Amino acid sequence: MESKKHTKIGRPRTIDRNYLLDLAEKIVLEHGAPALTIDALAKAAGITKGGVQYCFGTKDGLIDAMLTRWGNKFDKQVTAEKNGKTDMLSHIAAHIRVTRDSDPLSDSRFAAMLASLSPNADQLADTQQWYRKQLEGLDVSTQQGRNARLAFIANEGAFLLRSFQLFDLNEDEWQQIFRDIEKLLPKKIDD
Repeated sequence: MESKKHTKIGRPRTIDRNYLLDLAEKIVLEHGAPALTIDALAKAAGITKGGVQYCFGTKDGLIDAMLTRWGNKFDKQVTAEKNGKTDMLSHIAAHIRVTRDSDPLSDSRFAAMLASLSPNADQLADTQQWYRKQLEGLDVSTQQGRNARLAFIANEGAFLLRSFQLFDLNEDEWQQIFRDIEKLLPKKIDD
């Protein structure tokens, strides 16, 4: 009799990219940016190192994916907060409101990822481009435009100080700072 070897043929296993990004953020949050490696992520996910490399290529690709996901999420929140308004003053006001209402834990994750950027010029350039886009089209020849730019810079400064835990603020102090920042914007935009 001839023996036939039966092999199990099934659906190829898929890797959930968002799950890997969640795990990567957790590694950064719990152990710092230097602990984030392809190997550490593979072990945390229970997959092979090749599986992580298939999704992201390199560690730089992984960090880029993390930053892109964070930026896209933030941009969607800003778009929703603008309520259909398309002018730059409304954009900056919405950006400030989203930052004001942000979660300190999520902000710390993002700050840790930003801290890991310094050695990579491409990722730094992507972040610089994202910031340029936030102010693109703002008319700084007007006092309103200059005040909006100043409010944006104050917003980002407060965000980074809190995110890097350099400025310890309780929730009331945080909200008070944003009330002051929002006073720089035209009244009709804040509504």
